[in-house]
Amino acid sequence: MKKVAVLLGGCGVYDGTELHESVLALLEIAKAGASYQCFAPNIPQLHVVNHLTGEVVEQESRNVLVESARIARGEIKSVDELNIAEFDALIIPGGFGAAKNLCNFAVAGAEHQVEPSVKQFISQFADADKPVGFICISPVMIPQLYGQGVSGTIGSDTDTAAAFEQQGGQHKAASVHEIVVDEQHKVVSTPAYMLASDIVEAHSGISKLVVKVLQMA
Repeated sequence: MKKVAVLLGGCGVYDGTELHESVLALLEIAKAGASYQCFAPNIPQLHVVNHLTGEVVEQESRNVLVESARIARGEIKSVDELNIAEFDALIIPGGFGAAKNLCNFAVAGAEHQVEPSVKQFISQFADADKPVGFICISPVMIPQLYGQGVSGTIGSDTDTAAAFEQQGGQHKAASVHEIVVDEQHKVVSTPAYMLASDIVEAHSGISKLVVKVLQMA
């Protein structure tokens, strides 16, 4: 049985991991006969957002690992607990947490940096030549992790695509139903809610991504 690590960045689209994307990815992994283990960095969130109003809650702080445990039903590990030998692949859902907690793209744009513990975590899969699937906004981290010339997609947003290329990547525009595969680096990406208007559209690309990642594992 193939085993997939799933990297979360909190809980909730505006300040953490996108719930639909994460659940769809977990479901597709399980339906394919593989198993999964969720991970998250043990760090503070950038901020907390009231998902009813969309406003930042100034007086509240939360921990990314603790919040991610909500999605994982408590079955989650810190990124520093990874034993790379136990896993065949990695999948990273999106949501603003990927751009606020896993890296600081939401604040720094093209000058963003991947959070150090997250970079070390993902780099172990890259160094071991194990496939990684990036969903939604999480592909903005790809060039920094894989270097010049690596290809990926965030969909069709021109500013985000430009930032991707400014960091050395080759951005390929894709529809919500498509995946972009970099065979050399074993990187798969799909736009999901960067373009999806509903959960059915988000599922279309995510299901293809999971299948491809497991094929490459």
